[in-house]
Amino acid sequence: MESKTKNTKTRPQIAAMAARAFGGMALADGDDAVVELKDGWFNAAYSVRLADGREVILKIAPPRDAEVMLYEKNIMATEVAAMRLVRRNPAIPVPQIYHFDDTRELCDSDYFFMEKIAADNLEHVKSSLSPETQASIDLHVGEIVRAINGFTGTYFGYDGNPDLRASTWREAFTKIMESVLEDGARKGVAYDQGYDEIRAAVLRHAPALEEVTTPCLVHWDIWNPNVFVKEGRVAGIIDFERALWADPLMEAQFRLLASDGITSSMRGYGKTSFTVEEERRCRLYSLHLALVMNTECYYRNYDTDSVLNLSRQWMGEHMAWLSAN
Repeated sequence: MESKTKNTKTRPQIAAMAARAFGGMALADGDDAVVELKDGWFNAAYSVRLADGREVILKIAPPRDAEVMLYEKNIMATEVAAMRLVRRNPAIPVPQIYHFDDTRELCDSDYFFMEKIAADNLEHVKSSLSPETQASIDLHVGEIVRAINGFTGTYFGYDGNPDLRASTWREAFTKIMESVLEDGARKGVAYDQGYDEIRAAVLRHAPALEEVTTPCLVHWDIWNPNVFVKEGRVAGIIDFERALWADPLMEAQFRLLASDGITSSMRGYGKTSFTVEEERRCRLYSLHLALVMNTECYYRNYDTDSVLNLSRQWMGEHMAWLSAN
């Protein structure tokens, strides 16, 4: 995906970054020693082969002057901190962070090198998997998500932006939704539903948020492109950059509740029934995702309208439900 937030670098620049990270190590010979990975939507990423044969992943944050959304403040530091935290649980397959550099000396933004997962990206191989294998993988994903949610914090909201934190989940989520609307207003975004209509939907269902009293670590973005698989099992989970302290029902695995019913990932998680209040929260979180996707299109200048069109569809569906219930 082409995006204006991607901070691409030249081979000499990447060579200097690798030398700092790996004790002066040079890059391997050949053009394929540095290969850009283009699946992501926000950061620049590269597969890098070092002179000693090791293969690592380099991830580079957007330039310092890039326009990003409010919740994306200090997003790379959040990702590194979350990955280092969850590695304490061996049941969570997360790449090792080799080097994180936020000095801005060799690069105009933060960057880190991490372990390259020796497995297949689920998005690339899912069409070749048998239904049984896919179900087994989904069960494993649910188990991993539950383990991630097992880490608890001291506040709700985002590590990277203190303005989007609160002692209660209702207050934090309200701030988070308002920040996305503020991002939209800054770009003059005209949603299919009015700003006040969206605010009213959140306010109407906000009492359901009061049931959540423990801030849990939520990955928020575990979908097929962020999952690596090998021999029918999950071998790696990546992209913790959007992690926050929140309600576990904010995880991607619960967004399908409204349309697809109970899934294998829900069974793996151990959550297969939902109260009315929990469904209200799932709908609010799906609306939040759709709003983020819609708004980010005006910050990234994607080379396709697919994200915008999908987000408009989802916003319409969930706003209709929230208005009718």
